[in-house]
Amino acid sequence: MFKQFHLFCGFILLTVSAAHAQSLYVSDGTSGNIYAYSPGGQQSTLASGFAQPFGVAFDSAGDLFVANNNGDDIIKITPGGAKSVFASGLSIPEGLAINSSGDLFASDFLSGNIYEFTSSGTRSTFASGLNSPFGIAFNSTGDLFVANGGFGNIIEITPGGAKNTFTSDAGPTGLAFNSAGDLFATDTYNDTIDEFTPGGVETTFASRLNDPEGMVFDSAGDLLVADAGSGNVYEFAPNGTQSTFASGLDFPRGLAIQGDFVPVPEPSALALLVAGGIGLAAGRRRTQNF
Repeated sequence: MFKQFHLFCGFILLTVSAAHAQSLYVSDGTSGNIYAYSPGGQQSTLASGFAQPFGVAFDSAGDLFVANNNGDDIIKITPGGAKSVFASGLSIPEGLAINSSGDLFASDFLSGNIYEFTSSGTRSTFASGLNSPFGIAFNSTGDLFVANGGFGNIIEITPGGAKNTFTSDAGPTGLAFNSAGDLFATDTYNDTIDEFTPGGVETTFASRLNDPEGMVFDSAGDLLVADAGSGNVYEFAPNGTQSTFASGLDFPRGLAIQGDFVPVPEPSALALLVAGGIGLAAGRRRTQNF
């Protein structure tokens, strides 16, 4: 019985000590900084010196790409924090997204083009003829969705480059897909977040925001939104419950998440885990002595 009790205690301690490890990265337009937030909301500055950064995206190697709007380039930041120019000669790059092959896609605001970059930086034009494109996002089948701000609609582009209008939206800016395949779009004209089924049926997911821009889903299905006008990053549960994840930013725009949700011990919980292990070992020894 004593052994069973300690086995149970060890299991409980291990269970309650698990936490989700996932970091959020935010481009702040006015300060020109890229901020990193721990899962608990602690802020640090990853990089600075950008000119109105917007889109941010991670590749599989952990490199962070930043659309440096007023610099007309895309900057790469390595996991060690080293910065380099990945691509230049753009015309206000906005949204960034990486496809399943590891190629980087960028929406170019003034040219109306979507550019594709290989990992080595070779550029090609994936799509053209758009009007002030902002955020971009891939769905599970590899189609690229573009917030076509100048025309007030969202365009779907197949891997082969065929374009069609997915839906109309007054001021689409940021785009993100949830695990069910629904598309979420921030509407900066109406200060809402709109949700679209794969068939294009629209509902309002959240309202009364203040210039919402970039979005990203975490692995728990929560939606994080950069609310530029308020200087906050809001977190929405799948049922729409809203909370403030971070505040006090100058003009948050783009969001990206690095790392998947993996159960790991929090530093404050290590003592509990050790205690659970000691209790388990002691229970075994005492049982053997009986």
